[in-house]
Amino acid sequence: MSVLFISDLHLQVKRPDLTSAFTQFLIEQAPQATSLYILGDLFDTWLGDDAMDSLQQEITSQIKQLADNGTAVYFMHGNRDFMIGEHFAALAGLQLLNDPCIITLGDQPVLLSHGDQLCTADKDYMAFRQYIRNPATIQKLLSLSVAERIAMAENIRAQSQAANQAKTDEIMDVTLAEVEKLMAEHDVQWFIHGHTHRPAIHALTINQRPAQRIVLGDWDKKGWVLRWNESTGFDLIDFSL
Repeated sequence: MSVLFISDLHLQVKRPDLTSAFTQFLIEQAPQATSLYILGDLFDTWLGDDAMDSLQQEITSQIKQLADNGTAVYFMHGNRDFMIGEHFAALAGLQLLNDPCIITLGDQPVLLSHGDQLCTADKDYMAFRQYIRNPATIQKLLSLSVAERIAMAENIRAQSQAANQAKTDEIMDVTLAEVEKLMAEHDVQWFIHGHTHRPAIHALTINQRPAQRIVLGDWDKKGWVLRWNESTGFDLIDFSL
């Protein structure tokens, strides 16, 4: 049996093709796996467990069906859906993960993260991330009406898109030194993350040993899934939507 990893689907009403592709993935690929790890940004926006739209409710039900049929499902917050909470987790039948966290595949520890906290060259984003992820800020946001949250999210999105146009690719990527530091601190040879939308397998040397950083791809023009099994190891796969 295999273990699957996905991230950065950005499911939203405006992209029914992504929803259809994820539904097909849950029916055809995911049931063949013992575990599915979703490493953030499953949804393009999450305004609170009390504010789920019809699409989010349907996706939640589909994940619950997968979990009920025997595939363990794990979710790590992304920068778009960091307000997902325990109520959603219960409805979807999944387990929330800390970022970062370590799992074991075979007999090897593997470090998992969404990845956005490693983009330290992007000073503006890091400052915003620290503010928006503060529990007090989240509590304040959740106290707003859903309409107020929607308006705020649209305003933040517009500002972010405008700011990102002026940033270089290097600024918006993870900082390699931070990656190496994190892997060394946890003493791992495998690190899987998303966020940057730059799918690849990078060779590194960590604590004088060969290591790999695997970057998951975003779902846009095609989908991406990382598959692991004990006999063949990791396989980063893309497929048509």
